[in-house]
Amino acid sequence: MGTCNRRTTRSGGAHRRSNAAGTSGRARRSRVPAAVAALAGAAVALASAADGGRRFYDDDPLRREPETQDASGVEQRDIELLYDLPYNLFARPGASPTRVRAQNVNTVDEVPDSSWFTNRILARPVTIAELLRGPNTLEADEQPQEGIVTGLKGAGAAPGFVGRTASGDLWFVTFDAAGHPEAATGALMVASKLFWALGYWQVEQYLSVMTAEEVGAGLRISPEATVRTPSGERRPMRPSDFREILGRAHRSADGSYRIVAARAIPGTVVGGFRYHGTRPDDPNDVVPHEHRRELRALKVFGAWTNLVDMKAGNTLDTLVTENGLTRVRHYLQDVGSTFGSGANGPREWDEGHEYLFDLDPFWKRLVSFGFYLRPWQTARYEDHPSIGRFEAAAFDPEAWRPRTPNGAFLNAGDDDTFWAARRVMAFTDEMLRAVVNAGAFSDPAAARHLADVLIARRDKIGAAYLPKINPLVDFALDEAGVLTFANAAVDAGFARAPGGYRAAWAEYDNGSGESRALGADTRSSGPRLAAPGALPSRPGAFVEIAVRAADPPRAAWTRPVRVWFRRAADGWTLVGLERPPA
Repeated sequence: MGTCNRRTTRSGGAHRRSNAAGTSGRARRSRVPAAVAALAGAAVALASAADGGRRFYDDDPLRREPETQDASGVEQRDIELLYDLPYNLFARPGASPTRVRAQNVNTVDEVPDSSWFTNRILARPVTIAELLRGPNTLEADEQPQEGIVTGLKGAGAAPGFVGRTASGDLWFVTFDAAGHPEAATGALMVASKLFWALGYWQVEQYLSVMTAEEVGAGLRISPEATVRTPSGERRPMRPSDFREILGRAHRSADGSYRIVAARAIPGTVVGGFRYHGTRPDDPNDVVPHEHRRELRALKVFGAWTNLVDMKAGNTLDTLVTENGLTRVRHYLQDVGSTFGSGANGPREWDEGHEYLFDLDPFWKRLVSFGFYLRPWQTARYEDHPSIGRFEAAAFDPEAWRPRTPNGAFLNAGDDDTFWAARRVMAFTDEMLRAVVNAGAFSDPAAARHLADVLIARRDKIGAAYLPKINPLVDFALDEAGVLTFANAAVDAGFARAPGGYRAAWAEYDNGSGESRALGADTRSSGPRLAAPGALPSRPGAFVEIAVRAADPPRAAWTRPVRVWFRRAADGWTLVGLERPPA
């Protein structure tokens, strides 16, 4: 079990060492003989064996994913929507019939920081001020005041254009769709801050107003600006092209237009990423995307915010250079298709409930002559044009569906959804009501409704996923040999407390992987357990503790969470955690 755990629950060990010397071979794997690849794998295995086959290393648990290879050779690629959508819908790439645990977590079952993800909420306190700022870096007086139009916005369905300021910064401007004031711009402002707090790389978004005077004066169009015609040809951009954009945008009674200006992300754009496989020209991309926990977790985060448009076209990879090393950074570029509205109007009634093509409900409706009804068909929605169709009564976190399935979601396990649900539950009511204000909705009832639904959906996610597996968290071992922990499901009010807890204690040999019992099991009525006797005191010693519930509300709670502590001069440090699936 220890060897299996090293491969599936950490980014260190063989992964860390191979990344320094051999993972660049992944980019060349399709061009080298299989025998050579096998020899390379054997060399890594031998190196690990020569290192003693240790389960834990001195730097465990890793807080940063090792990305040691230079990725400057990565080239631009385009993932066509007309290929990507049906491929995911019908072929379901990355789906696995066997349970594969997330492969990019560290020894304490957490996701390290990386070019994919940054630990924020739950991992550390996030203030409301931080949440409201989100990914943005500019102060009000630093935001763009004027510029020149360089083209039409190519990505996304919302009306918009691309502009460049006098300083040379590139900006992407989005309008609300005609007849749907504040919907697209409000969703962008709120969702980008939520997903930033959840840990994802986000585009800087700034809310502004284009006044009637500015529109009347006319925006300057660059002589180099072009548009693509329906035939695929390019021609110079004309003032009529910009007027056509304004014709599709919502115009306020005073003649102004509400906009969101998105700042171009740093680095060189090299396309997007898929939710399965790896990028073959990126030597640091060694974990299949369907086995990355932060991508699996989007199944829960997407359900919470109703982000149904999960596709490669809404992601963006960019080459950035830091400390002399070039890496690929991965952005969730477009999180505006959230809550109850899309780019051009309210959600379709079935969005968030069914795939674009869902065979099971299709056949049930067919054989029942349309009398088979799903919960979404009888759900009630409050009428708020700026929010659209967003509700919580019919919401079922485990039944939620994006428009198309993807490999990461299809591989998400109970430990992945538990990890995600804890982060959703970390948003307090106060935080959610504050972040909704970032949408600057003019109707207080609409803002109140959006916050109410986010709170209710948050609680449904916690109730669905926190009690599902053994929910013990926050382990600590003090000098007196007393183990303390918390029960995430009980503390959140989603399960009754068990009759007590029981722990088996052992001294763990980090070299051989063998354990030696340290007396009889200990028991307690609450989340506090004393060791059965004196624990080893020499620096570098390890203890292994298996903790389970007695008389639990769920049978899964009887499966123990195993934790490992390493002795240091100043006490015990948690270095390992294994949480069993349900």
